[in-house]
Amino acid sequence: MGTPEFAVPSLQYLVDAGYPVVGVVTAPDKTGGRGMKETISSPVKAFAVQHGIPVFQPTNLKSKDFIESLSRLEADLQVVVAFRMLPEVVWKMPPMGTINLHGSLLPSYRGAAPIQWAIINGDKMTGVTTFRLQHAIDSGEILLQREIPILEEDNASTLHDRMMYIGASLVVSTVDMLSNGDATTYKQALALISHAPKIFHEDAHIDWTKSSMEINNLIRGMSPFPGAWTKLDGAELKITKAKISSENSNHKPGTAFLKNKNLFVQTGQSSIELLEVQLAGKRKMTVRDFLNGYQVKDWYLT
Repeated sequence: MGTPEFAVPSLQYLVDAGYPVVGVVTAPDKTGGRGMKETISSPVKAFAVQHGIPVFQPTNLKSKDFIESLSRLEADLQVVVAFRMLPEVVWKMPPMGTINLHGSLLPSYRGAAPIQWAIINGDKMTGVTTFRLQHAIDSGEILLQREIPILEEDNASTLHDRMMYIGASLVVSTVDMLSNGDATTYKQALALISHAPKIFHEDAHIDWTKSSMEINNLIRGMSPFPGAWTKLDGAELKITKAKISSENSNHKPGTAFLKNKNLFVQTGQSSIELLEVQLAGKRKMTVRDFLNGYQVKDWYLT
């Protein structure tokens, strides 16, 4: 059970390991493209169709038809990777239960955006966890975990891609363990719980009074989506890549300044150098290309 690209390697690794995947449950197709006439299937569906695996795309996970279809598969185990919250009648159905892959070292960063928040908060280490599903989101007993370092150059995209494959390997190790009957679980430590709520547009707004490190972490954690943003000449400017700098303009935070054809912004502590930006309605570009094509009127960012 999964929908985005993050879930595909887990399905692929299970197939490659020889496990008989009897069905895939994923999100319904969407319409998009030019004139909204193109049918867009999820990455998980595309893989399943290519490999001849039956696909189910329920709009209602509690519907009688879906429950009956799922029951007829007689699955021993359900594996969830980046999918919707399941009703109890679904996650309790298989005799071996339902397991979930999560992009953090639970109980840290329960919620929808664990990869982004770990980077935004400046963590040096994260990981992936497999656990048994139960009522509360991301609260089930832990099966396996694997640590993953967060590199200084990581953004949400690069970390996502590493976790996607390491997580897929962990899923197979977990299913191996369950198949062999030697699985052990342990409860999550309540004192260590932290949360990673869904990210909204305003969460990505840059506060230039914060330190350069905090701002750079926000830019990394919000890249490539939704993109950390500020206002330049009244227009939204996304900053998708930057680096901490020792340059200091002695101006108030949010003041942009040029030095040796490089663009810096004063922060609450030193400055950062902007490397890649995207002005509203324009394509993403290097700062050098941006400066060649845009005449800045007001060098103060808000």
